[in-house]
Amino acid sequence: MRNEDSTVQATFNGIARRYDLMNSLMTLGSHKRWCREVAIFATGGGGSKFLDLATGTGVIARAVHGQNPGSSVIGADFSEAMLEVARQTRGNGGIHWQFADAHELPFEDGAFDGVTHGYLLRNVSDLDKVLAEQFRVLVPGGVVSALESSPPGGILAPFVRIGMRVVIPTLGTIIGRDRDAYQYLVDSTLGFLTPQALRLRFEQAGFVDIKVKSKFLGTNMIWSARKPR
Repeated sequence: MRNEDSTVQATFNGIARRYDLMNSLMTLGSHKRWCREVAIFATGGGGSKFLDLATGTGVIARAVHGQNPGSSVIGADFSEAMLEVARQTRGNGGIHWQFADAHELPFEDGAFDGVTHGYLLRNVSDLDKVLAEQFRVLVPGGVVSALESSPPGGILAPFVRIGMRVVIPTLGTIIGRDRDAYQYLVDSTLGFLTPQALRLRFEQAGFVDIKVKSKFLGTNMIWSARKPR
């Protein structure tokens, strides 16, 4: 594991217990609804085997299983603290929790009908490798659906950036009890690829039918894409 990946791992281990509360506060209660939208995209084409990467506390994994109760869902993360919270949360029927690094997935080619993730891509050290791994483990025609943060654009972008730099670290100090972790969240979001640049990376990985839906003044995006048949 690279040094930067170890740092990210330690960051998420440290905020696991308050992760859901902070996500709810930072999105004004919208986070779970967005996760359901991700699940709807992922399961819309049917299928019975799904992988939720960077599963965290398992919000998207549970939403996927809720959309398709007969499915088998693996919730994978490289933060053991996050996985422990996920295991202790109600509604885990049909979900298997597993430690995994998104850069080197321990699954066979074409193992899943759909892959989901939330806030994964801005936290990885090799984005192209992570997308290639998702492409590899999908069946032909399989779907990737993701919630990802994004640097704000448009006329309000300067004001949104200021708000993020002030509000999120303050919440991280008072509620999350880890200012540095939430300062990292702000920095990694503002320093991440624009939607146009990220679309290109999906295309370079081989995905087609790439779609993106803006949320929360452009600071969050719901992505969907398909592996060609």
